[in-house]
Amino acid sequence: MTGYRQSLAALASAQKGAARSAPAYSRFVNRRLGRFLAAGAHTLGLSPNQVTGLSALATFVGIGLLAALPPSWALGVAVAVLLALGYALDSADGQVARLTGTGSRAGEWLDHVVDATKIATLPLALLVGLYRADAAPVVWLLVPLVHAVAGSVYFFGMILTEQMRAASGVRSVARTGGRAPWLRSVLGLPTDYGVLCLCFALLGGGGVFLAAYSAVVLATVLVALAAGVSWYRELVRVGRPVPVVVGV
Repeated sequence: MTGYRQSLAALASAQKGAARSAPAYSRFVNRRLGRFLAAGAHTLGLSPNQVTGLSALATFVGIGLLAALPPSWALGVAVAVLLALGYALDSADGQVARLTGTGSRAGEWLDHVVDATKIATLPLALLVGLYRADAAPVVWLLVPLVHAVAGSVYFFGMILTEQMRAASGVRSVARTGGRAPWLRSVLGLPTDYGVLCLCFALLGGGGVFLAAYSAVVLATVLVALAAGVSWYRELVRVGRPVPVVVGV
C-alpha cells in the first residue's frame, strides 16, 4: 500500500481534465472531495469497483431513509450528507482506476448502472416519503415524477450520444486541464447533482424545500430539452455522408 500523501500527490497528475460544461459544484467541490477519498481508498488498497460499491451504499441508504421516514430537518441533513458522500465516492472510483491503471469496461458499466438507478429512484423515494407522511399537496407529487423521467432521459441521452460520437470517430466533450469558464460553471449550478444533494438539507423546511426542489427540477427539464435538440442536430450532421469529389 502507498502512503496517503503520496497517493494524493499522484492523483493530482492522474486526474483527467473536466468537461467545459461541468457545473461549479461538480468541478470545484466534488472532484476535490473525490480526490481525497480516492487517496484514502488507494492507501487502503481498495479497487475502483469497491469504491463504486461504497458510493452505492451511501447513496441508497440515503434514498431508503428518504422513502421510509417522515420529512424533518434531521432527516434532510442526513440524506444530504449521504448523497453528497455517495457523489464524492462516485468521482473517487474513476480516479482510483486511472491512478492504478485498473479501469475496465465492466467497471465503467457498473458505474453507469449505479448512476442510472439513483437518478430514477431518488425522486421516487422522495415521492413515497412525502405521500406516506402527507407532507405535500397531492398535485405537487407530480414534480418528483417529472424529475424521474427528465433525469433518466437526460442521462440516457448523454450516454447514448457519447457512444454514437465514439462510433463515428468524433471527439466527445471538450475538456480543459486548467480553469473551467467561471460563468458557464456557475450557470450550470441549478442542474448540478451536487446542488440537488444539498437541496435535501432543506427537507424540514416544508415550502422552502418544495420551492428549491421544484426549481432544480424545472432547470433539469429545460436543460434536458435543450440538450436533446442539440444532440439530435449534432448526430444528424455526423450521420451525413461525406461528399466524394472525383477527378476528371
